[in-house]
Amino acid sequence: MSFDIALVFDSIPKMLEGIGLTLELLFLSTSIGLILAVITLLMRISGRRFLAWPAMAYIYVFRGTPILVQIFVIYYGLPQFDLIRESIFWAILREPFGCMVVALSLNAGAYVSEILRGGLLGVDRGLHEAGKALGMSTPQRFIYITTPIAVRLAIPAYSNDFISMLKATALASTVTLLDMTGVARTIVAKTFAPYEIFIAAAMIYMVMTWFIQRGFGLFERRMSRYVKP
Repeated sequence: MSFDIALVFDSIPKMLEGIGLTLELLFLSTSIGLILAVITLLMRISGRRFLAWPAMAYIYVFRGTPILVQIFVIYYGLPQFDLIRESIFWAILREPFGCMVVALSLNAGAYVSEILRGGLLGVDRGLHEAGKALGMSTPQRFIYITTPIAVRLAIPAYSNDFISMLKATALASTVTLLDMTGVARTIVAKTFAPYEIFIAAAMIYMVMTWFIQRGFGLFERRMSRYVKP
């Protein structure tokens, strides 16, 4: 079997037609997921069981099941219920794009919540005591001391999750969406050359990953500018 390198480079511009959908899924899902993560984190550290337990159950379910299963349950399963079809959520869940955003957002929220919690646990308790000694209230200590340090500590793990979410968007093709991977599959159906086409797709994802890593690296250095090396 011969390897057609020209086909690799010829297919890249065609696959880039789906990059808009890929980026839209990525940024929508990570933004909504971050909001869910903060809410879930606050519920978990609230000290109230009726808030902490639902948060822990949500995290356990979405971290303990494959994201592909979550997508299929939301896309194929939820529309079978009359309650869903008659609710205000049907406007979102009736479309593959909406189902994909919901699935990715819920998954991101569970993982990012644990990442943020790890950042909070990494903050030295002595800093809290110092803030208290300066007369700062609990909300002030949380906003001005805990949060900036926790964010800095969480950046490396969050960047990995962001990249994982980029790769998870490739599953959009399983629910008929033409993201980059979906476009790649249509090209494979026409050319019968999966090896060359998916190598081209891998090259695009690697370039995107490099830019994401660089962006988070700059952000991390910005957040660590007052920390001694």
